[in-house]
Amino acid sequence: MWLMSSRDLSRCSDEELLEIGLGDAEALGVLYDRYEDPMLAFFRRATGRADLAADLTAEVFAAALGSIGRFRPDLGSVRSWLFGIARHELAQMWRRRRVETEARRRMGMEPLMLGDEELRRIDELACGGEASLRLLAELPGEQREAVRGRVIDERDYAELAAELRCSEMVVRQRVSRGLRALRARMGDTR
Repeated sequence: MWLMSSRDLSRCSDEELLEIGLGDAEALGVLYDRYEDPMLAFFRRATGRADLAADLTAEVFAAALGSIGRFRPDLGSVRSWLFGIARHELAQMWRRRRVETEARRRMGMEPLMLGDEELRRIDELACGGEASLRLLAELPGEQREAVRGRVIDERDYAELAAELRCSEMVVRQRVSRGLRALRARMGDTR
């Protein structure tokens, strides 16, 4: 074990880092450091947003970690493998967004646009502000659970739909209506 930690991992090839990484998280850290900037740049160019680039980069390395044992050097380099995962994550993100947009259109719902004041008030909900929690508690049960799950607990729509035993579209509608009701009530309390 001491020999492994005294080894200069920065001199290892990508393939060696993957092999060592099966039992040594430090090796995976070196690989992450090697590819983080190119991955962030790739996603920033593709999405136009730094926050999405960071999220997607994290997703790539999580997916790589989960499938590290399936890497096959005879099919290409580690770089190609990572960027293949990156392209897959990017395609999935665009697909999810398209499905969300199409669902809103079918339901005749406009995208929810929140101003600074509404975002501040929702942050109060997440922090447990007493007045905000009272307003949340006043929502009908289905809307309250959907808003709490999505906004406060930051859970995704698919997970909430499974828990609430309804479709994602219904959860989206409940969140949208609940937030609209909260905005209206917040306006009344100003």
